[in-house]
Amino acid sequence: MLTAAQVAQFNTDGYVVMDDILPALVLENVWAEYSDLMDGLYARWQAEGRVPSGADLDFWAKLSAAYAAGCDWFQPMDISLPGGEITPDCPMHFGPAIFDLVMHARILDLAEALIGSELTLNPIQHVRIKPPTPDLHADEVRAHITRTDWHQDRAVGLEKADSTDMVTVWVAVTDATVENGCLQVIPGIDAGILPHCPQVQTAIAPSHLDISRAVPLPVKAGGVVLFHPLVPHASLPNTSDGFRWSFDLRFNKTGQNTGRDHFPDFVARSRHAPETELRDWHVWRDGWFDARKRLATTPHIPIHRWASDAPYCA
Repeated sequence: MLTAAQVAQFNTDGYVVMDDILPALVLENVWAEYSDLMDGLYARWQAEGRVPSGADLDFWAKLSAAYAAGCDWFQPMDISLPGGEITPDCPMHFGPAIFDLVMHARILDLAEALIGSELTLNPIQHVRIKPPTPDLHADEVRAHITRTDWHQDRAVGLEKADSTDMVTVWVAVTDATVENGCLQVIPGIDAGILPHCPQVQTAIAPSHLDISRAVPLPVKAGGVVLFHPLVPHASLPNTSDGFRWSFDLRFNKTGQNTGRDHFPDFVARSRHAPETELRDWHVWRDGWFDARKRLATTPHIPIHRWASDAPYCA
């Protein structure tokens, strides 16, 4: 699926944009699964008197009303545990439609072309459903909701994964445009891991980045952006009047550290031992449920290495 020129671009500039990767049916099934999830969440919040009637509201209108009312739909829709404290009942979402997206053969083919045939589904994975910027609460800092600060994917894992062969597959569920907050990148990976600081989010220290070189990366729904773990990237603000929806997926070479090894990982593809591949979405879900049960009763494990008092953060 990737040409030699695209592989070279990935290994030099650190990114590749590709349209028309996922079939429409895969996205339609994800829409249906998440619509059912939203309906259930909204009905519960309405019964609690927290949101207005949802009888005439579609998926997007329910998201807007819930966000305005302070009802958190992000974590119940995410495909990961949070990086902060974990409770025994912390919500997550794992279902057959999102599993089919994550494990789609065309997604795995792209990852295989870049890091080889022994692929592990890395646990650093998220849904991002971003409302228009004017609708955001003034104190909103979550990267999955508001614009994402400049960072490198290598740097948001822990040090033990600094040598891991990894690729991020950023999947567009809706069209990602400059207006609604598509990703942007500063081409190049030769600088290595840049210093990061706890800012609005964990982000590259300002003095280490020339944002005048930023390149926006619009992509159609069903397309993907492939990221090398060292390429600096961020998102633009969503200045449109609609939501922008994507998934962040990561794959690493099997046997190498994931950068977040207190969360579960799974073999996504193996040419040498296909019997080890994850085939059942229930196993994916149950692995995360088991991790939640374990982590809810143990001391918190930080997911970032960066300290705010470092000299480059001054």
